[in-house]
Amino acid sequence: MDDLEGIQEPLSADFFQLPTLELAKALLGCMLVKETPAGTASGIIVETEAYMGPMDRAAHSYQNRRTKRTEIMFGESGSIYTYVMHTHCLVNVVSGAAGNPEAVLIRAVEPLSGIDLMKERRGMQDPVNLTNGPGKLTKALGITMEDYGGHFTRPPLYIAGGMPPEAVSTGKRVGIANSGEAVHYPWRFWITGSRYVSRNSGVRGY
Repeated sequence: MDDLEGIQEPLSADFFQLPTLELAKALLGCMLVKETPAGTASGIIVETEAYMGPMDRAAHSYQNRRTKRTEIMFGESGSIYTYVMHTHCLVNVVSGAAGNPEAVLIRAVEPLSGIDLMKERRGMQDPVNLTNGPGKLTKALGITMEDYGGHFTRPPLYIAGGMPPEAVSTGKRVGIANSGEAVHYPWRFWITGSRYVSRNSGVRGY
């Protein structure tokens, strides 16, 4: 699908008031949409990871760490938290309500619209490999650090409703080896059977 057919209006702010673990699962099947001067691209969210704030050693806001980077995590649920890791921009949904800095990382999406634009941005033709990692999807959709501090209820970067998945799988989060007991928390969620999930092949994807 390489047009805008099926893309809905942004979700309301109420959607993002769900508890973080519930939100991480509720985001599966929703549409992540980015409007840019080059065009609009979107994907169906197929994989997420929850980060539970002050009590979660894998979270940037562990022990209420408040820095220039994490400041938006202390804001309104549904705010956009972007940060750079290994030169890749990653995108998160702020959750947990104001003052409770939790977030959900969007790890992978299934390309929905603007696929030719995604291929151009990623320099490849393989549709499965376009967006099956948190850094891959941001590059494909045109999400950058300029999106930091926006809100997912309004353009240019927003989340729209979609089709809830028939089944959801749960497992350990990826790339948090130095996080003590947090490495064991089963807070990664993905649409069961999706070939666009970053860890289907057992290889970490960015």
